[in-house]
This record gives sequence, structure tokens and C-alpha cells, in this order.
Amino acid sequence: MFDSWSDGDVLAVVEDALRQESMQVARKLAAIAQLLARRIDEELAIDADARSMITGFARTTTEVAALINMSTAAARSMVFAAETLDQRLPAVGELLARGEVTWPTVELVIKRTELVADDLMAQIDADMAERLGSWSSWSRQRVIDAIDRVVSTVDRDGVKKRRQRAYDERSVQVSSNGDGMARVRVTLTAPAGKMVDAELSAMAASVCPADPRTAQQRRADAFEALVERRQLECRCGTSDCPKADPAHDQPPAQPKVVLNVVAGADTVNGQSQAPGYLVGFGVIDAELVRELARDATRRLVEEPAVSPQEELRYRPSAALARWIRLRDLTCRAPGCSVPAEQCDIDHINPFNHRDPAAGGRTVSWNLACFCREHHRCKTFGGWCVELLADGTIVWTSPAGQVSRTTPGSAALFGLTTRPRRREDSTRVERARARLCAHRATTEYNRYRNQAATREIRDRRWRNDTRRWRELFHGRVSDKPSTAPYMQWVNEPLEPEELQPHWQPPPRITSDPDEPPPF
Repeated sequence: MFDSWSDGDVLAVVEDALRQESMQVARKLAAIAQLLARRIDEELAIDADARSMITGFARTTTEVAALINMSTAAARSMVFAAETLDQRLPAVGELLARGEVTWPTVELVIKRTELVADDLMAQIDADMAERLGSWSSWSRQRVIDAIDRVVSTVDRDGVKKRRQRAYDERSVQVSSNGDGMARVRVTLTAPAGKMVDAELSAMAASVCPADPRTAQQRRADAFEALVERRQLECRCGTSDCPKADPAHDQPPAQPKVVLNVVAGADTVNGQSQAPGYLVGFGVIDAELVRELARDATRRLVEEPAVSPQEELRYRPSAALARWIRLRDLTCRAPGCSVPAEQCDIDHINPFNHRDPAAGGRTVSWNLACFCREHHRCKTFGGWCVELLADGTIVWTSPAGQVSRTTPGSAALFGLTTRPRRREDSTRVERARARLCAHRATTEYNRYRNQAATREIRDRRWRNDTRRWRELFHGRVSDKPSTAPYMQWVNEPLEPEELQPHWQPPPRITSDPDEPPPF
């Protein structure tokens, strides 16, 4: 169907289909809300005793479940969502109906505002409707954090109720997973969860490197060993395994568990009720921040000054790395929620190892957190990444699609961004229009830079091959190579730096599968 379409056209179809999907979901929920209103009116019109037997909500749930062939629990959630958008979040529902926001994002708003008092929902609805349009490139966890931030600002009592309800719902559930396997679902407090995670990681790392199991398989076996109160045995199968020593049977030292909490100084000191952020878990209320900080080590984190000498070093200082991770909180790729502690700190403009002063300096405005997968996409996947002065990163895909991500701390603490003034917005729009006008030149420069990198790499490989051949076979002038596909070995060494006027070969724009012209 799309064989002759360009990448940009195919992605445009995906984008349009997503918009249409949101509009259809809104239409379905609006119809369910109308059905619910009719059933409630019928309920109120009948005798009180009969009404107490089955509610209008229950009748609507039953009808929807039968029509769509879904479970009662799923139908109940759908009817609840329809009622919420109709009664409590009408502005958010309008965005969904216009296809300006996706259903998964709206569903998160519905769930995270469930315990908010009705008299406060109008303010939250207006706030969400204003913010949702800028969350298109955010991960699910970051959307949750932003919603919780808004809710905690408007309804602090609701946040406490939700935290208490979550604490009351802690549980352990074991169910069948098919094929002789079981699934264990445990709901714990964040400190307890970190402790379990650290213990399983320590046990999984206690076997020798020759153990054939993957890290996740070792963690699963470690959970079983933990329940049986024994050590995790190594399965390398070698007789001289160092972990087979009797000393290995001794229980290891309890792993150190570290919880990183980010909060304002006023919140920690009890002078503010602004929420904090528990790294790896999300937004927490001020009361929990102070509870965790009571006996904890505290550190005031500010953007450090970077000396001219430090700017020319490849690795950032500990203070600068700490600030970058605090600023970003997660991977800065669109839709990614990998914690910053598990990410690489990468140079947006590549660091020049041959001449550090030529570009790619190690400063805050040229560093960002990327998980390993998105780090590779940025470096080798053809993506163009630009870091703006306010901390926004502009991602341009190989097909030309543009996405923008802002630092995680910007929405939570306002560390790096601020609302633009009207004249600033106008200036930015003009700058973007100018960049669009120069897009062809930018794309060619990107192609030239990539081709130059490949050319230098190939020249170095050919020169290394020539040197190795001379080492083993003597000089080319005495004994030239006769291999038909290696005649270039007989040529002199090539310069490993390109001339300023060097140009790559023309790009191939024709279809490689196009039949020859005969």
C-alpha cells in the first residue's frame, strides 16, 4: 500500500491515524456518557426501593460489557472514564474529541485525579487542558509526574488520601503464567522495593562470570533462593568454579540501599508544601519528603561553575554530572523514562578529542542524559539533536519529523525553563522559520559530516592494512600485491585528515530496486 511513499508520508499517515483514533475514543465515551445519563434519569424516576437494587451506573456497565464483549471490570472503568470526562474534565474531553491529545494520556489524567474533590476539579481541568498539548513527546512516567505535580498543588489532601490508599493496598499476588510458570506481583513501599531490588541484584551478581544465565534469569532464580533462605548457586558447571568455595555459602553483606530524593530547600525545612521527586518512582508529597529526609544525608545542588580547563576535558566533573542528572531526571529522548542515574551523559555537539578547543565543550549547555539505546540512535541512527538555551532538546528524525523534550526538573521545580514572553515567542518562531528555510543546507551538511567520518575511518583502515602488509611481506616496491581486489594496498599512505574543500560523492536518490534502463 505504501511502497512508493516517502518516509515522511508514511509517518504522516501514522500521525493522522493516531489523531483519528483519539477522536473515535472521544466519540465512543461521549455516547456512553449519554447512555449513563439516561439510565440515571430512569433510576431517579422509579420507586426508591427498586432503585436500591441496581443503579443506573450498574445498568450502563452491563449494557456496555455485553455490547463490546468485555469483562465487567473493564466496562466499569470505561463507564467511569466517560462520566469523568463529561462531568469533571470537560475541557480535557474537548481536546480528546479534537484529536489533540492521545487516549492513554487522558486515561492517566482520569486515574490520577480520581480522589480530587469535585469543587477543585474545574481548576485542575483548566490547568490540564492548557498543559496537555505540550506533553506529546513525554514518557508515561513523566506524564504521571506532571499530573501529580498539578494535583499536589491544587489538592494536597487528595495527594495524602491517594498515598494512604496506595499504602493500604500493598499486597502479594501469585497467579498462573502458563507453561508451568507463575507470575508474582508485589506492591511495596518505595524503600522496601529498592531494598528488594538491591538484594536481588547482589545475589544475581554473586555467581561467577561463566554462569550461562542472563541477568534477568539470575534475578528470578535469586528471588526463589531468597524465599528458601539460601544462596544462589552458580551453574557454570566447572570443577574449579571460585563460587563453589564453602566460603561462598556464607550470607553476603546486606547491600546498601540508596534513595535519591529531589526537593526544594523550603520543602525539606517545612516552610513549603511543594512536592518532591523520588528518583525512579515519581512525585511524592511534602510530608513524605520530610519523612525520608529526617535521617538522610542532604546535599545542596546548584549549577557548578566550569573552569576553562574543565571545559576541554572529555569527562564532566562530579559536580557537573550531578547537576546534569538532576536537571534531566530521565533520558531526554522522546517517550523515554530511563532514570538519569542509568543514562550516559553525552555531548550534544561531539567532543573533539584531537582538538578540544575546536568544539564540543564539556559544559551544561552541551550535555544531556541519554540511555544507551537512544545514545546509539543519536550517534549512529541518523538523528539530528539540538540543545536550546532553555534546556529544550529538538530531535529531528531521519525522515524529518521533529520532536521536543524539556528537562524533567523544569516541569517539577522550574529549574531551567520559564514561560516565554510574547516577543520571545515571536523571535523563536522567526528563528524556526529561518532554520526551516535552511533545512536543505543543513541536511547536506549532515550528509557531508557523516560521509567525512566514514572517509577518515576507511583511510585509517587502509593505511593500517598497508603498514601490516609491509611488516609481514616487505616493501611494496620490492614485492607488490597481486591480489585483484587489493591493488590499493600498493598505493602510498593516504592523508588521514581531509582537505577543507573535500566533498563527498553525490547522494544516490534513485530507488536501488529500480530496474536498469534497458
